[in-house]
Amino acid sequence: MSSSEDLVTLTADCLCKANIFTTQVPRSKLPLEAWACHCDSCRHVTGAIYTTDLTWPEERANVDVSALKAYSFSPKYDVLFCPTCSTLIFFASTQKPNEKLVVSTGTLKNAPGDFFKITKHQFVGDTGDGGASMWLRKPNTDGTEAIRYSKRAQDDNGNPAQAISYDWPSPDQLTGYAAKTKDPVHIWCRCGGVNLRWEPPSYEGIKDEDLPWFVDPNTHKALAGFCACESCRLFGGVDVWTWGFAELKDIHFSNKEPGFPNSSDALRALVDARDPSVGSLTYFASSSDAQRYFCSNCSASIFYAWDERKFMVDVALGVLEASDGARAEGSFSWAFGGAISHLEENAGGWRYDQFQRVMKEGEDWRISRGYPKNWRRLAREEAVERA
Repeated sequence: MSSSEDLVTLTADCLCKANIFTTQVPRSKLPLEAWACHCDSCRHVTGAIYTTDLTWPEERANVDVSALKAYSFSPKYDVLFCPTCSTLIFFASTQKPNEKLVVSTGTLKNAPGDFFKITKHQFVGDTGDGGASMWLRKPNTDGTEAIRYSKRAQDDNGNPAQAISYDWPSPDQLTGYAAKTKDPVHIWCRCGGVNLRWEPPSYEGIKDEDLPWFVDPNTHKALAGFCACESCRLFGGVDVWTWGFAELKDIHFSNKEPGFPNSSDALRALVDARDPSVGSLTYFASSSDAQRYFCSNCSASIFYAWDERKFMVDVALGVLEASDGARAEGSFSWAFGGAISHLEENAGGWRYDQFQRVMKEGEDWRISRGYPKNWRRLAREEAVERA
């Protein structure tokens, strides 16, 4: 029996703190093996463009998940999430009741230590463009590379699958920094209860000074960026959260019926009224002036709305289906390699170092693809230089 000095406590919780799970693991077992998944189903059930998971060390029979809501993710697994705030905490086998739960690493407390190691990326082929695997190439403390697979790491017979190189996809297969697509972008959750479309405007003929603050004056693409705050992380249960920005006037019901709210006040009122037009969309007020919208059936994070920005929302990138891949580079201007918002919140814990690696990998990938720094990153760096 290990002494208390040899045990490390793992804590997983949800955004509203109604559900908190703790377990202990021998320090000698760390880091635990984790894996990233980029499949269409995981992206659309979380709102994140990838998930990272590991086996929860506690025996399943000892974990009380009665306060969590279950959604049938597949014939083999349910996802268990907080019905109040949407945090997806566990995957649970439906065919093997004694099999241990799988926990979303984004729900783990940010404590000092080296808790897990990502060994593989699965279903990268579903992304079309590599998705988040591009900035998670070497996500671990020891600098090792996480192996990428188009589908699973093993075939149906348990044999190792062929890995795919980080050179995939080639630059000529990507939309690139400058080119902008005109295709509408589908917004949908895993269960289909949220079913919308976003039509990115052209902004042709509009002066730079009249563009929305989040629109790149060079490409007229909307900003896509990284957030390290606890609220975003717990909203979707993933460590590195990504948002895109859109004006509400450009979001529509998928059946092309008019009437989708063009302000956050109107959106909140429609959801509060339980209007059937919004389907399973609900929200959690993470602060007095902010609403985090998600699917009440399957947990997928959809929007972040802030009362001071009434005519726009942050859109969870994992629920988008774009013609050019999971990153939707034809619609978004990514700040690859730039500073991650709210990074300072993670000081003193393992996530701070992970985010540093994400920034480095993002920068290396940006340079390898010949992408320039996006305008927001340049503006921030210039402001620092002037200070």
